[in-house]
Amino acid sequence: MDLAYAVPLREALQAADYTYDAVVETLGAEGHAALSRNETTPGERATRGGSPRETLTRLFLLQLAVPASQADAALPGLVDRLCAAGLLTRSVGEVAARVDVRPYATEHDDLWVSSDLTPGLDGAAHRMAADHVLGISSASSTLAALTVREQVSSALDLGTGCGVQALHLAEHVDRVVATDVNARALWLTRLNAVLNDVDLDVREGDFFAPVRGERFDLITTNPPFVISPATGERLVYRDSGLPGDRVVEHVVRHAIDHLVEGGIAQVLGNWMVLRDRPWEERLGAWVVEADAWVVQRELVDLPTYVELWLKDAGLHGTAEYTRRYDTWLSWFDDQGAEAVGFGWLNLRRTASPPRIRCEDWPYEVQLPLGEEVAAHFGRLDLLDTDLAGLRLVRAPDVVQETLGLPGAEDPQRIVLRRQTGVRRARPVDTGEAALVGACDGDLTIGQILAALEELVGPADRMPAVRELVADGFLTATAR
Repeated sequence: MDLAYAVPLREALQAADYTYDAVVETLGAEGHAALSRNETTPGERATRGGSPRETLTRLFLLQLAVPASQADAALPGLVDRLCAAGLLTRSVGEVAARVDVRPYATEHDDLWVSSDLTPGLDGAAHRMAADHVLGISSASSTLAALTVREQVSSALDLGTGCGVQALHLAEHVDRVVATDVNARALWLTRLNAVLNDVDLDVREGDFFAPVRGERFDLITTNPPFVISPATGERLVYRDSGLPGDRVVEHVVRHAIDHLVEGGIAQVLGNWMVLRDRPWEERLGAWVVEADAWVVQRELVDLPTYVELWLKDAGLHGTAEYTRRYDTWLSWFDDQGAEAVGFGWLNLRRTASPPRIRCEDWPYEVQLPLGEEVAAHFGRLDLLDTDLAGLRLVRAPDVVQETLGLPGAEDPQRIVLRRQTGVRRARPVDTGEAALVGACDGDLTIGQILAALEELVGPADRMPAVRELVADGFLTATAR
């Protein structure tokens, strides 16, 4: 596929300072906020000056036709080439976008991400093509913020879409493989690789077929996880073709086969919550030969879930909306489902007996969370050691909160709270608070527990120590 136009396009975007921060400034606070709600009028009013950056913003983000003279000024010598490539279209005196080219900022770089145009701007009716390639979404941003960002040799972006995760991975991974079953998605991923001067190994194929026999240090995937009867038109970016939540189960079960020992897979997904089986038990059964940390972030009732995805497909207000709605709910009822969960599944390949933690956590978290995921698996290893002989230290983000009546000698309640990651809170008694306070690396846990026994009386506090380590309140020290 000829992508020779991508390098001069990158140069034109650079020349216009078409970067995330600059475009936000151009749109203004109101225009930027409105665009996040799929409304373009405030942005249109803010971009009437005719500068190259304003022209590109109107063309790609606001999806407005621009005068051909302004398009030629913003994309010198490129308009006809981009029309031939399928990125633009030209009519008499005007140029319009056929794809979205969007500025995007990571922690380290200013990037550009091309995808299909955002549907439904300003409430316009829309019906997406089956091979629609989604752009930067809340799900892709969540996965990017969740991903472990350690320097490793190889990574797989499974179901890459427009390649957002692959671009992130390229910042800290020597070799990145990006796969997808959608040929249009692979074209846009290759375009994004050239636009951002990134080397990606892009392959076509379903699930793990393109990487048969290969293993990676890291796998990230935001698979097409919408739970449905798998009937009707399939939108490739969200519908796997498999009924129910089998796509997430398949990825979880088979990702381990493509990880090196100690390698990590991170999956974003939906799962059915059944009437007669705890979700933790059901998802835990999917995990084989791996440690797992599964976090349910949201629990959605079935009507809300069905409405969300029927509207996403542009069916709201059409003749098939109520028919599909009723069919979907009937199918859920047949499956024994009572709700749909959404969250993260973090896996680490291990030869040891797997340690699985499944938890509901709908509370606020501090992003990014990659360090917390890596630390979680590190804490599992720590728990396999003799904690009594270790010199543990209080995590630097731990604070103590005390609640009680004014002037009271003793607090009624003591809470230890972590300020980063998932921001866990733990009610403790005075003895446990003293234990955490004494963990400064000078004494071993065994010595601290012995001292506490003399001060406040005998008690088995080792289970509490293990919980404090598991939740990150106490960490290892090199001393």
